[in-house]
Amino acid sequence: MDVKIGMAFHIMFASINKSFKDFNGSHVVFCFEGRSWRKDFYTPYKANRKAARDALTEKEAEEDQAFWEAFDQFKTFVNEKTNCTVLQHGQCEADDFIARWIQNHPNDKHVIVSSDSDFYQLLNDNVSQYNGIAKHHITVDGIFDDNSKPVKDKKTGEAKHIGEPEWLLFEKCMRGDTSDNVFSAFPGVRKKGTKNKVGLIEAYADRNTKGFDWNNMMLQRWVDHEGVEHRVLDDYTRNRTLIDLTLQPDEIKAVLDESIVEQVNKQRVSQVGLSFMRLCGKYDLQRLSDAATEHAEYLNAGYGG
Repeated sequence: MDVKIGMAFHIMFASINKSFKDFNGSHVVFCFEGRSWRKDFYTPYKANRKAARDALTEKEAEEDQAFWEAFDQFKTFVNEKTNCTVLQHGQCEADDFIARWIQNHPNDKHVIVSSDSDFYQLLNDNVSQYNGIAKHHITVDGIFDDNSKPVKDKKTGEAKHIGEPEWLLFEKCMRGDTSDNVFSAFPGVRKKGTKNKVGLIEAYADRNTKGFDWNNMMLQRWVDHEGVEHRVLDDYTRNRTLIDLTLQPDEIKAVLDESIVEQVNKQRVSQVGLSFMRLCGKYDLQRLSDAATEHAEYLNAGYGG
């Protein structure tokens, strides 16, 4: 188990360090999970996660508990022993903080270190993403490897692109998100329409004018397996609230903003490198310890505004 924890820490620290150097970083923001306000807004939200936890074997449950205990110590370390910004609140998800930090600092360059495609909706000229597992830099202009060469599709040989972030968000809001237990607004909807039926592409193209194609789709009704009737527009609006990372309720945005200001203004700490060495010693992170000076650079860098 200690090996798994050590590997997880190594991947995380190595990804951050690489991103900090490769993208000329000046500050690191850690965003951690809390209990999401979305669970109060929509009862089924992430309800499938509990079933997955309940299905763990006794050994898997023990390993899971050990990992999260170690992770709590990691959070305490970055919050108390470094000058990074550390964001967490009981009502908010890490995704909320990532999106809100970007919204509140529109003139900064941001690199989101994550493998989660949910963040594609946030990408623009000032926001990109680094997947430390695949070692891909994901931008609105394409996906690039560690040598800044375009990543190519193995089947077609063409350079990979994520597509238009706004379209990706629209499609996910319509199709739902099974990983978060968010149901589709229109099950079975076609991407491209037919002669007699509007598809997602046509409705999306009509999203600003809200003309025939938009209304033709959004005013459709369908009945689920329990006999409950749904209007597409109602379920789409619900899913936008759940999935669009810029649409938190005003009271949640206030909580996010207060947490961000508090962290940015926190008192700076000293001896960051020494504290990092102690963490490495505790979990036998020899390779990280050997590069302690490099890691101390980003762990010691406070936000300059």
